[in-house]
This record gives sequence, structure tokens and C-alpha cells, in this order.
Amino acid sequence: MQAPSDPATVVQRQLDAFNARDLDLLLSLYADDAQMFEHPATLLASGSAALRERFAVRFQEANLYAELLNRSVMGCIVVDHEVVSRTFPEGPGKIQLMMIYEVKEGRIARAWSIAGEKTPD
Repeated sequence: MQAPSDPATVVQRQLDAFNARDLDLLLSLYADDAQMFEHPATLLASGSAALRERFAVRFQEANLYAELLNRSVMGCIVVDHEVVSRTFPEGPGKIQLMMIYEVKEGRIARAWSIAGEKTPD
């Protein structure tokens, strides 16, 4: 059975894999040449190897968890408003993020993050 390829389902599977810290499943949802940006155009990672390295480091954080607050979908674009629990250099806390995903052929081709307020726990 082929995995669902509609953009909202792909992004939800990505969020679930992120929260489960399933690096292989997470990367399978990104195109091999996927790019991740800090909005609007600061390249953070390009390609599977760079994404693997970025997520592997993030998965070292004991309290890492992304809570979905809202999702909007228009065509191949999915916009998630999240609150992410993280361990920052100054200690544990939460950060609001807007994540924008472009899904093509059932995989995330590009993603952009917009960081909001960071609050300590």
C-alpha cells in the first residue's frame, strides 16, 4: 500500500515522526534534495545528509516536542503554528514557530521556519 501523498497528511506524518524521534521515517518524508530555510531565504540545510545531521542534533534534546496549535493548507503549501519544547543554551523552554512546508510528489521539497517568542520553563 502506498503512503498517502496529500500535503496535510505528509506534514502530519512528519510531525509525528519528529515527536517520535524516528529519524529514518522523518527523512523519508523529505525529498532527497529538500531544503530547509529560516524565512525568508537563509539556507539551514540542503539534501538528506544535511537534514539528517540537523535533526540528529535536535533529537539529543531530552524535552524536544512540537505541539501543533493550528494548520492551514492551500494546495501544496502547509502552514503549521507550533509551540516547541526545547533545551536552549540558557536552559529548557518553549518557542513558537510558524513552519511552512511545500509538498511535491508526496514529499516535503522545501520548508521555512519563522521563530516567534521564546519563553523559559
